[in-house]
Formats: sequence, C-alpha cells, structure tokens
Amino acid sequence: MESSTAASSAGFEIVRQLQASCDRPFSDARSMPPAVYTSADFLALEQANIFRSEWLCVGRASAIAETGDYLTADIDGQPIVVLRDERLELKAFSNVCLHRMSVLLEGRGNTRRIVCPYHAWNYTLDGALSGAPMMDRQSGFCKENYRLPSVRCEVWEGWIYVTLNAGAPPVAEKLAGLTELISSYGMADYKETFYEEHVWDTNWKILAENFMESYHLPMLHRATVGPHSRLEEMECPPGSDAFNYHWITKEASLPIGQAHPDNRRLEGHWRKTTALLAIYPTHLVTLTPGYFWYLVLQPVGTGRVHIRFGGGLAPEFIADPKAAEYMTTLKALLDAVNEEDRRGVQAVFRGVGAPLARPGHLSHLERPNYDFARYLAQHVAQPLA
Repeated sequence: MESSTAASSAGFEIVRQLQASCDRPFSDARSMPPAVYTSADFLALEQANIFRSEWLCVGRASAIAETGDYLTADIDGQPIVVLRDERLELKAFSNVCLHRMSVLLEGRGNTRRIVCPYHAWNYTLDGALSGAPMMDRQSGFCKENYRLPSVRCEVWEGWIYVTLNAGAPPVAEKLAGLTELISSYGMADYKETFYEEHVWDTNWKILAENFMESYHLPMLHRATVGPHSRLEEMECPPGSDAFNYHWITKEASLPIGQAHPDNRRLEGHWRKTTALLAIYPTHLVTLTPGYFWYLVLQPVGTGRVHIRFGGGLAPEFIADPKAAEYMTTLKALLDAVNEEDRRGVQAVFRGVGAPLARPGHLSHLERPNYDFARYLAQHVAQPLA
C-alpha cells in the first residue's frame, strides 16, 4: 500500500508540474516536463483517466467491409474485436473467451465463427456462444447463459472508435467542430489501401507531438518533404478540447496531393490544402484532397509505442486508372518520411531522460503541442479534484 501511495504521489507531482507549465500563456509556452514522458506513475494516470474513458480509434470501417471481417485491438489491457455481423453491422466485443479467458482472435482477418484457440469454444458474429465441446456432460452448464460482453463502437467519418466508458458522449458530438472544419473533403468516402503495424522505441506522446507540428519538416525531413515545406505559409489555429489541427496550402509534389479533376467537393485554395489532424488522445491523420494517411498510437510502457499505420485514396483517385501507380509512389514516400520520424522521435526519447534535460520555449508553429499539453493536464488531473 505504501509503494502504491508513493507512486500516486509521484504521478500527481508530475501533474502539478505539467499544470504549472500549461498555466503559461502561449507566448511564453514551454515543452512539457521530461517526467511526463519517462514516468511510469504518470503513464498509470494516463491509463486510468484517458485510455479507460476516452473514445479510441482502431482503424477504418472500409477495412472490414464484408461479413466476418474483423480487426482486433487492446484498450488498457482489455482485448477487443470489431467485426461485421451477418447484417453487415459493426459490432465490438470483449476478445476474451468466457471459458478459461484466452484471447480469441489476433490481428485482422475474416471468420464465420469466433473460435477459441485453446479449447474450441466458439461464438457467433453476434457474440453468442455457439458451441462448447463436451460441456453437455456438466449439468450446471447452460450455453444460453454465455455471450461475449459488448463494447461501445461508433463510426465517425469512416473511422471506427471504441470506448470502455458507458457514459462517454457520442463521437459525432465530441468531434462536431472538426466535422464542420473538414466536411468538404468527404473523408468518410476515402478508401484504405494499405495497413501495417510497428513498434518504435519512444514515448507515445513524443510521436504524437511530432505529428502535430511542422516546425521540424525542413530539418528532420530535409531528404524528403522538407524542401517543399514553407513554414511561413503554415497556419496553426488554437485547437479544441477534443482535437487540434493545422493547415498547409502548397503545390503538391505528388499528383494525389491535390484534388482530382473529377473532384467537385473542393473549391479554390482547398483543392491544394492539406489538413493535419490530431484527435485526442492517439488518432493522427494527414488529410489531403487526394489521399490520407494515419497513425493510431498505443503506449507499451513509457519507452515503446505500438503504431497502426495506414492510408489510402479519395474516391476519384480510387477510380483513376493510375490509382495503383499513385499509391505505390505515395507509399514509398511515406515509408521514407516515417523512417526519418522514427530516428527523430527515438532521439528525443533518449534526450528527455537525461539528467540535464530541460523544457525549452515553443515556436509559434507548435501551438498544437501547447493545446495537447493542456488536454493531458486536464485529464490526468481528475483524481486531484
């Protein structure tokens, strides 16, 4: 009990340091305290007050379009599965067998039954227990009493979100402001064309912050997208309680970076404007008129982050005869950019653990980082109230 109390006290002290930092006006804003990234006690507060209560993105609805298609994820130690049932409706369940509690499904795939790999108990796509080998010999067993617990699942703009919080407001309500900002892109109709998973040696927040700001583009990405980045033309408006964003208007280096000639949704400068969206806590999207790519983050301790990495094309480019060629070129660029980012964020994590590490002032292009810090301070501080 004493060690638990000491850990809680240590975590709350870091929260107080973060709150003090966030009390500064943006004109005098600093990076977050190093312990925010390195402390297991602070991560425990994040798990308790953010990951167990917020809506978390787990992927694109278009990636599981057919009956029996599924994807799996984990919410703070709770395995879940999201699938298409017989009526093509999205359902989410606990991904743990009701017998001896083995995890049921792994990764992504298609199945007609959810079959436990341990003892072959199996469930329908509606979560009901369908079969349990040899259990008819147990008089106390009743198959009808077993059903996988449901998990809340909603779709926003083509993204699947889940939460363990029965009282969380609907995703569409939470992100209504963002829906209005990006409605003309028609993101719900973009189709995922690639998906991968990675683990990097850094803290999840360092990678999130890296995505949120473009200040690093000319230097870190000098071999790829840096030369095309005009910092003086970037806009970084204040964010909201649920997300932050910034805009880049540019002449795209790839044809799919601008609107397709058949695109009738976007007009004027919007036909060449890229939106960079950070949806709290862990969903990061680059949305252009012709394509999108995204990261969904999950902490694996303080020093590792699991990454869902995917992307695809707007419907006009999906229909274009050169779609495969465009996607191949885009994927090669994204892989190169991600490798640059990986080296950068892993170097930052090594640095924040140094005894002499100190937070420095933020630039005007790091407004999203300031807003993200305030989001964290507000949510992890809940037990202090």
